[in-house]
Amino acid sequence: MSETLEHTDERPTGHACIQSYLKTLDSSPGVYRMLDSESRVLYVGKARNLKARVANYARPSGHSPRIARMIRETASMMFLTTRTETEALLLEQNLIKQLKPRYNVLLRDDKSFPNILVSRTHGYPQIKKHRGAKTEPGNYYGPFASAGAVNRTLNQLQKVFLLRNCSDSMFESRTRPCLLYQIKRCAAPCVGYVSEADYGALVADAERFLAGKTTKVQEDLAREMQTASEAMEFERAAALRDRIRALTQVQTAQGINPRGVAEADVIALHMEGGQACVQVFFIRANQNWGNRDYYPRTGSGAEAPEILEAFLGQFYADRDPPRLLLLSHEIDNADLMTEALSEKLGRKVEIAVPQRGEKAELVEGAARNARESLARKMSETATQARLLDGLAEAFDLDAPPARIEVYDNSHIQGTNAVGAMIVAGPEGFVKSQYRKFNIRGEELTPGDDFGMMKEVLERRFKRLLKEDPERKSDAWPDLLLIDGGAGQVSAVAGILAELGIDDVPFVGVAKGIDRDHGKEEFHKPGAPPFALKHNDPVLYFVQRLRDEAHRFVIGTHRAKRAKAIGATPLDEIPGVGATRKRALLAHFGSAKAVSRANLADLKAVDGISETLAEAIYGFFNERG
Repeated sequence: MSETLEHTDERPTGHACIQSYLKTLDSSPGVYRMLDSESRVLYVGKARNLKARVANYARPSGHSPRIARMIRETASMMFLTTRTETEALLLEQNLIKQLKPRYNVLLRDDKSFPNILVSRTHGYPQIKKHRGAKTEPGNYYGPFASAGAVNRTLNQLQKVFLLRNCSDSMFESRTRPCLLYQIKRCAAPCVGYVSEADYGALVADAERFLAGKTTKVQEDLAREMQTASEAMEFERAAALRDRIRALTQVQTAQGINPRGVAEADVIALHMEGGQACVQVFFIRANQNWGNRDYYPRTGSGAEAPEILEAFLGQFYADRDPPRLLLLSHEIDNADLMTEALSEKLGRKVEIAVPQRGEKAELVEGAARNARESLARKMSETATQARLLDGLAEAFDLDAPPARIEVYDNSHIQGTNAVGAMIVAGPEGFVKSQYRKFNIRGEELTPGDDFGMMKEVLERRFKRLLKEDPERKSDAWPDLLLIDGGAGQVSAVAGILAELGIDDVPFVGVAKGIDRDHGKEEFHKPGAPPFALKHNDPVLYFVQRLRDEAHRFVIGTHRAKRAKAIGATPLDEIPGVGATRKRALLAHFGSAKAVSRANLADLKAVDGISETLAEAIYGFFNERG
């Protein structure tokens, strides 16, 4: 793999620029990047034959309006050759995710999906939700579309199979069964109410269910219930009946459970008004494990095949594909995508666009959901646009704000002080842009709200000035909303003036005289306070923004306070991480008891070596 970049200040732009590269290119496969006059990446593409692809762009006509605009803006190009076109496809999608070029289709929401894990690190396996790398020993089932889908399934599985979800340390410390046993959601293996063999049978049944063998599980439970009833063990028969009912509820909640599709992702695209929605349904073990919708950026007018192909490449860049992908539209390079995904998975992956039968019905269902989701999204976007127009009018802004930043801080008598920033724009709250600020100023007076706000804003805008002094990115706000009145507004004006920022409008939002929700006063520099009509939608919008900032900062503050409360002197000892800390606390009962332990007792703790025991003993001995 080799990369070349050719660019000089004298190089022409547009078709002439692209034409000038042809003499240096060969027919190798690879990836190309088109850059504008300021070296910002406009587009990343792949090619089976780089020279042929670039020659196509060099033609002065025959391009779509989107491609024609991109060509006009091109001032230089970069090339990276690969051994195969499949390698080029994978590299292309990685670069798109990394560089986010303006003219590419971009998958904007790319969170990991949760799984259900049946752990194998204990004689009585635990069943739990798992997200992230699959490093813990055990059997993984998923992906599920959301944490909610996992939690609902786990909740029902506990009723059916009575498996524990407590941590190993909690399991070891129990002396009597917990509440889950009382409400018939756990067999209480922690106190020996079920043998390891019988618990293992429950685990096997749960895994059979998660593998799609529900009929066999139901038959076994029904047979056990009949046997218990005939033996006049009516309490046991009733418990088995309740488990069968819970199992039925799980299947009902899953909705469509295809008979002929064991494992697939069903992916449907709907486009309207220049926007796109991709709906993904996860079918595993003949069960529907939920769905999720995505709204990719469409690259200024890309067509359906390009959007869907880009979605597949980016969606499966860091997750394993299933054996079968059912699509609503054909893609341009289906054979290449199939080869790339099969290579990634280590087994054959099939891509199909079904026309009839159960598979076509699944795709039609996903397409209907995509259509309805996009309609809702467009309606919400239109409403948001009207609110932003109203906000611009109410606050006398030059234009509707594309980025609103709302600031708040929280503390208890000055302790565990934190600041927070939330972001909103044309598409609502932009949670990926939320930021937390641990207040560091040692010279601050406890409870000094002005000082805390000063620190937060200075850190925020000093970083902006450093990273984007020419304001070319969309990270600069069009409006700041500050929780407070005239004093806060005056302080913010001083902070921004010190930083040399005089073109970012800001407004203070203060509760009225009787501090009622709905009677807010608004403060702007050099202007008297004003209010909006009680039933003005813009007022409700501002209230939602402020409430969201308050919710976020309170959650951040509580998490920091909880962490501080849970801190112990053990956290300060080099070599004592979370696992060894748990082992010490489980063995001795408290950090205070650890500090009083002698060297021999410390050495007796599982996972504590002789050297570490000496370090722990020395730490507390020196402190004493």
